[in-house]
Amino acid sequence: MSKLTEYDVIVSPVITEKSTLASEHNQVVFNVAPTATKPQIKTAVEKLFGVKVKKVNTLVRKGKSKRFRGILGRQSDVKKAVVTLVDGENIDVTTGL
Repeated sequence: MSKLTEYDVIVSPVITEKSTLASEHNQVVFNVAPTATKPQIKTAVEKLFGVKVKKVNTLVRKGKSKRFRGILGRQSDVKKAVVTLVDGENIDVTTGL
C-alpha cells in the first residue's frame, strides 16, 4: 500500500452548484486520489483544515467518451469525496490554504 501525504490525498475542491448547495448542510466536496481510503481522507481534511469530520462518503465518476473537433477522446475517471463536518465547523474552499 502506498504512503500518501495529506496534499496527495486531497487533489482539489469541487466548486459546482450542487457542491455549494451541499455546503449549507455542513458538507464539502473534494476530488481525491483514486487510491485514497475513507480514513485517509478524514485525517487529511482534519489536518489540513483543522476541523472535525463526522463522516466521509466516496464515489467514482466514470470517464466519458467525448469528441473534440472530430477526434474521439476519453475523460479519465475521477474519485470524489463528500465530507460531512461536525455541527459548528466550516471550510471556505474558495480562499485556498
